[in-house]
Amino acid sequence: MEEAVIQIKNITKEFKVLNHREGVKGGLMDLFSRDYRIVRAVDDISMNVEQGEIVGYLGPNGAGKSTTIKMMAGVLEPTSGEILVNGVIPYKNRAGNSQHIGVVFGQRSQLWWALPLIESFKLLRDIYQIPKAEYEEMLSFYASIADMENLLHKPVRQMSLGQRTLSDILAAFLHNPKIVFLDEPTIGLDVSMKAKIRELILSLNEKKHTTVILTTHDMGDVDALCRRIVIIDHGKMLYDNDMDHLKGFFGSYRTLKIRVSGDVNGHLAEIQRQFPDMRTETEEGWITILVDEEKTGVMKVLNTIQESVKVRDVQIEEISTEDVIRKIYEGDMG
Repeated sequence: MEEAVIQIKNITKEFKVLNHREGVKGGLMDLFSRDYRIVRAVDDISMNVEQGEIVGYLGPNGAGKSTTIKMMAGVLEPTSGEILVNGVIPYKNRAGNSQHIGVVFGQRSQLWWALPLIESFKLLRDIYQIPKAEYEEMLSFYASIADMENLLHKPVRQMSLGQRTLSDILAAFLHNPKIVFLDEPTIGLDVSMKAKIRELILSLNEKKHTTVILTTHDMGDVDALCRRIVIIDHGKMLYDNDMDHLKGFFGSYRTLKIRVSGDVNGHLAEIQRQFPDMRTETEEGWITILVDEEKTGVMKVLNTIQESVKVRDVQIEEISTEDVIRKIYEGDMG
């Protein structure tokens, strides 16, 4: 069996944080204070990632996702535990590790702002010492999956957010790394560009067999890209498996969607009064209600609503990925 490209065993990361005092006087006292507390950002996490996997690394803000990725990238050293990336300890060999990884973090571009994209690619070619044949092969491959003619000779500062994001992802894959870390790659993009970015990531993963670690709050990214998801919260791992297995924990849940006549918000308030324990919201003119059929049947909920609200259309769906993740964050997995 091929050795995992990422091996993490019982890693923990703690930070020493000053207990701040309020006010100007407190700020002056803090200058000489030794009143610290220990914050555990990552707490005893273990996992292996195989070559070619696309793993969704999920969790609410402050869960410890970025800290874990920084340890995998070699930026941070674990407080305890063991970590190997491509067979090396990342924080002990940052230069060597960086040769085999690509990174796209948030809106922090690695492209040169004033230069055309092709010049950034040439600089990256020299930095990573990419052989000419491999470099030209990658450019040719990029041209087959993206509209490169409109991008290559355009200064980065003149690009739209979507074009910059796409270009940053292409730059991260340019030196043919074994692993690419993508942090919120579709944030702020429209539906069309999100679809292009997802198709691009899948194409690069399939062609190059690149391992992708994806952090995102967009469940559309998870559904489109991730065969496996890892969920952490407060630094602890809650789940590590595929999405279908996870949905099995919530097999009794259904999403009831109704389109009503009249004031949608007024009807929503009435439904919330009738079913205060159910999550309800509006979405593009529909009212959605998350129903646990072990407690209350969908048809009973619908019949109750119809007594006070005129229903024009009805849809019943399986629980969505977004709802599953939300319920885990709320502690409903047990």
